[in-house]
Amino acid sequence: MPTRVNIGRLLLQGLLWFYFLISVYPLIWMVSYSLKNNDEIFVTNPFGLPFHFRIENYIHAWSQFSIPRYFVNSLVVSTISTAGILILAVMFSYAIARMVWKLRETARLYMIIGMFIPLQVIMVPLAILVRNLHLANTYGALIVPYIAFGLPFSSLVFYGFMRSIPVELEESACIDGASIYKTFFRIIVPIVLPAIATIAIFQYLGAWNEFLLAYILISDEALKTLPLGLLFFQGQYSTDWGGMGAVMTIASLPMVIIFMFFSDQVERAMTVGAAVKG
Repeated sequence: MPTRVNIGRLLLQGLLWFYFLISVYPLIWMVSYSLKNNDEIFVTNPFGLPFHFRIENYIHAWSQFSIPRYFVNSLVVSTISTAGILILAVMFSYAIARMVWKLRETARLYMIIGMFIPLQVIMVPLAILVRNLHLANTYGALIVPYIAFGLPFSSLVFYGFMRSIPVELEESACIDGASIYKTFFRIIVPIVLPAIATIAIFQYLGAWNEFLLAYILISDEALKTLPLGLLFFQGQYSTDWGGMGAVMTIASLPMVIIFMFFSDQVERAMTVGAAVKG
């Protein structure tokens, strides 16, 4: 029996390591791709490590391509959108999960329905609305829709998370004289922090990589985000594939760093709900 258990554990570990290598290889290949010239990429060494590390690809991409401007635009849009989603979703979820008021269930269902509306269906009305609100070619043209599309999923996650928190915690705070605002900020928000970190990663990643809305609603070169910049980089510098890899690596780096920084919070969010409920 111990031998069978050890064999099973080794097989499981082997499968996990195999999955890990498959998952990590695209990142390694992208970084390797960004340090090669066109001959290595397409002919002599498409899948191996570069023969010579061509740092000039990054220098060329940074100097010839408007990476700083696109990077700042993506940073501003993603940060403000994520912050707006988190603030509104947490407050709305608290209102429908812990408070009793008329039309509470209607509001919850209305928010859930937003998850099932395809973006393509409302693309034309959305473009007209953005134009009528004078938001075209502004940060608001992306920030407002990103917040609207991110609220349903985030609210649903926070709602389920808050439902698992014992009511006795709030009752004790109320007995001690805490107001509803103090209860929310001092008790609920700290408990929900793991879920907030998880939603922040997902929403930030979605806003950072979003292309369709940005392509339709933004035409001003000074306001384009990184995904749009990658598209026009390919059209303008179609032969500089090493520079394209450098741009993709730079665009992916913030998301990798954020995920590494918040990985513990994501793991906690998967288990803390059950722990609090128990």
